[in-house]
Amino acid sequence: MDPIDETIEALIITGAIEIAGIDQKTGQPLYRFNQSIQNIMPELYKEHLNEINRDIMGLWEKGFLNVNFLEEDPNVTLTDKAFDDVEIEKISREAQISLIEIKRLLLK
Repeated sequence: MDPIDETIEALIITGAIEIAGIDQKTGQPLYRFNQSIQNIMPELYKEHLNEINRDIMGLWEKGFLNVNFLEEDPNVTLTDKAFDDVEIEKISREAQISLIEIKRLLLK
């Protein structure tokens, strides 16, 4: 087992991450961090937050999200484009996965 797989397995065992689903196109597992990641691996948590912010910014720039960045705690909402399969197919697989997760969280 390679070091990345060992780290993922350890984080699953400690409850810091959980399997969120399976990528329907690749069959690869998708993971979700739990709050405990902040204490277990704070640097990984910070990097994850930076990645989320980059994903949100990219989806906003492409017109999939509405975000008012001038607010102290910006509200994120979905645009009609976020539900347009033709438009979604035009973005990278990573952006599609981010959009799927954002939709899952916002549409709970």
